[in-house]
Amino acid sequence: MQLTFEVIAGTLRERIRSGGLRPGDALPTQTVLMREFGASSLTVQKAMALLKQDGWAVSRPGKGAFVAHHDHIADDADGLDGSETTDPVGGTAARVETLERALAEAVEQLADLRARVEALETGGGERGR
Repeated sequence: MQLTFEVIAGTLRERIRSGGLRPGDALPTQTVLMREFGASSLTVQKAMALLKQDGWAVSRPGKGAFVAHHDHIADDADGLDGSETTDPVGGTAARVETLERALAEAVEQLADLRARVEALETGGGERGR
């Protein structure tokens, strides 16, 4: 018998496989999943951690969890055995891509902040004279 967090993760994986949730779509919030499955917040968090670990979902800080982008997600029609259908093809590649995007955004933000600080220092130094 599956534990509740495994049931939640499995249900969300099936929604992704079937196209009910598409790459880039927001996953249901913790509150929605708690209500739908009658689960605790910790149980929902464990399910989301499992989905992220397996490459099915990614987090965007301050925005929530989203379906990961994959070139192809294996489905039961591919003739694969059960263990192969639970892992999206390219899951690791998708996580690397997500991390690279996050890093690029962080670098842009740092460059913007650096420019602002330099502008303030230059402008502030002239005012103090």
